[in-house]
Amino acid sequence: MISSNSLVLLACLAVAVVLLLGLVNMMRGGSANVSQKLMRLRVLLQFLAIILIMGVVWWRSA
Repeated sequence: MISSNSLVLLACLAVAVVLLLGLVNMMRGGSANVSQKLMRLRVLLQFLAIILIMGVVWWRSA
């Protein structure tokens, strides 16, 4: 079973990877549509990471 620490770390790493991919695409002059999609995905992943973190905090305090 995957621990809650691993899940939180995985969620944060996913956010960081998508953020870096979006920034690299923008810096190289890539497609604006791709950058926009990556930034939207980053926002969604951040939301999910925050929900996960709050759930872990709640679960551990119970």
